[in-house]
Amino acid sequence: MLAEMADRQTRREGAEMVRLIDASPIPLGKMCKWAKWNGRIRGMKMHVVYHPEDDCPRCVEVTPANVNDVEIGRQVEVEAGATYVFDKGYYHFGWWKKINDTGAFFVTRTKVNTRFRATKRRYVRKTIGDGFRIIDDAEVALTSKGDSRLPIPLRRIRVKRDKGGTITLITNDLKRTAVEIAALYKGRWQIELLFRWIKQHLDIRTFLGTNETAIRLQIFAAMIAFLLLRFAARVNCIKMPALRLAELICQRLFMRKPIAEIDKPPPVNPSKRQPRFSPDQLWFCYA
Repeated sequence: MLAEMADRQTRREGAEMVRLIDASPIPLGKMCKWAKWNGRIRGMKMHVVYHPEDDCPRCVEVTPANVNDVEIGRQVEVEAGATYVFDKGYYHFGWWKKINDTGAFFVTRTKVNTRFRATKRRYVRKTIGDGFRIIDDAEVALTSKGDSRLPIPLRRIRVKRDKGGTITLITNDLKRTAVEIAALYKGRWQIELLFRWIKQHLDIRTFLGTNETAIRLQIFAAMIAFLLLRFAARVNCIKMPALRLAELICQRLFMRKPIAEIDKPPPVNPSKRQPRFSPDQLWFCYA
């Protein structure tokens, strides 16, 4: 019983230490001739380290669009015990080794041209997850000269998605189950939803200025607004969707009203005499 409770506590703490890393392009088009071209868009790029448990960005960086994702990712301060989940844009063996040496973990997808050899097959007790199925789980090492470039324990997990093809994940986490590892990577979609929400509802698609400083200020202002909304919802135990809360706050910017009561109708003045009939009905007055 105590062992099960300790295991649940460990898993809960592990979930709280998950960090999602990704970057989102911010197209500026022809209105900003100074903006860099990265082969797809002309504009800037927003890099975010996101805490999914708290629904809160922990680090935000804005760079030109031609800056590689992993260059910013390598500058992130690695927390011991945390699990960093990212896509193939952060494929860098030296950074992976740094994460491992710090006592942290990573989960990412492998590139097609990266070759591994299995050193130990792992028994998969549970194969079915939420929208996916585990095909294979093995401890692996890079083939040929790759061993010296990445001398850390590695684990390869092949996942068949219900709506999609097969993906191959690589991680240095040897303790979590294969289903838990796959669920962590599936949860990476939360940071994509964060980018979409910010761009759609905090006016990051249109800009008030055309110089680099004005655009940076508007991006950071949008992120600050998002954080304030999340903090206000948490402190006041508000359960409504973030979009609804943002709409109510916009409607009541110049009203003195507690955040916790923002969705409630205005109070009735008790000193004012209330009519004993409904204002929606005709009132018959007999002389």
